[in-house]
Amino acid sequence: MTETTPAPSTAPTGAARAPRAPRRTVALLAGVAIGTLLLDQATKAIALERLVEGQRVPFLGDVLGWRLVFNPGAALSLGTGVTWIFTLAMVACAIAVVVLAPRILSRAWAVGAGALLGGALGNLVDRLARDPGFAVGHVVDFIDYGVFIGNVADIGIVAAAVGFVLLTLLGISWDGTREKRGRDEGAEAEKEAGDETASEVGGEADVDADAVAPIVRPADLEETQPVPAPAPAPAPAPETEERR
Repeated sequence: MTETTPAPSTAPTGAARAPRAPRRTVALLAGVAIGTLLLDQATKAIALERLVEGQRVPFLGDVLGWRLVFNPGAALSLGTGVTWIFTLAMVACAIAVVVLAPRILSRAWAVGAGALLGGALGNLVDRLARDPGFAVGHVVDFIDYGVFIGNVADIGIVAAAVGFVLLTLLGISWDGTREKRGRDEGAEAEKEAGDETASEVGGEADVDADAVAPIVRPADLEETQPVPAPAPAPAPAPETEERR
């Protein structure tokens, strides 16, 4: 009986998950949303208590004032006959922000999303809880700009929209990828600059080494070798007696 070794599993461990927003970013978004909602409802309560419907109270001349109206539609009296559509739009907007909130990594985007959520909930409360009935209630508007009348919830929504546009123009994404990409590009640029500098210094060092080292050729070696001295001539033989 042979014991076999199980092969390593090649099954995927699961798709990469999107990074989750820190708790502080989610808390920031929730805090801005709650603050906008409470401020909107509080100012509406004050307007209902102190203002008379239709009568304008100037605050900055003709530029800004207070006028209580009950708006069944959108700004500039648009869509007054389809109030339920605005109710659905506010519900969809609030759900979208709540779903995306855990994925928002940028604090600036979190502040904008919080203002948008708070504004949507502020007007949604009016649609659901005020006359003439559920989901078709009229929104309380009291800030008179001369051209149209709004409320704090509208300010939150408009401010969020302007903020989103500015952040987009600045290249700051809601998930913070813009800032991270910028740091990575900077690090890569510094690394490339360092590599180029090191390459240039290395090239100069090679050139200097070649210039200093002498080039020895075979002909030079032959010229520098010592010439051997000539051998001495043999001495003459002495004369014998027979020759004499």
